[in-house]
Amino acid sequence: MTAEQIHQGRCLCGSVTYQVQGAPIVVAHCHCEDCQRLTGAGHSTGAMYAEENFRLDGVVGKYDLKSENGNIVTRVFCPACGSPIHGQNTGMPGFVTVSLGTLDNSSDFKPEVVVFARNRKHWDVMDEALMTFEAQPHWKPEE
Repeated sequence: MTAEQIHQGRCLCGSVTYQVQGAPIVVAHCHCEDCQRLTGAGHSTGAMYAEENFRLDGVVGKYDLKSENGNIVTRVFCPACGSPIHGQNTGMPGFVTVSLGTLDNSSDFKPEVVVFARNRKHWDVMDEALMTFEAQPHWKPEE
């Protein structure tokens, strides 16, 4: 991916659209219990971008929750169809993590890391070659 590439995304009903520019900072699978409940699956997969490279159109709903380490995580979703669009975390201000499944074409994205593996369900099989952490690693995008 190049810095010039623009990736389009949308919710299931099309009421919310967005675009992100460039290559993501990281693409991660997350097995935390919040992501499992958000997706109704064993994990979520997201691509992190600087907020300045993200543009959203449409009316969204928001839900704030307190993470295990005390950060406030904001989940942004379509209020009409419920699609999870992106998340933000007070522990990483200035960044958004888009839900990879909402991109129009996510074929070029490659997951790089697995977090909260301690919550992984036996039926949710991951690529064993991916860097894996039992919880959230002490990492920030600028590092």
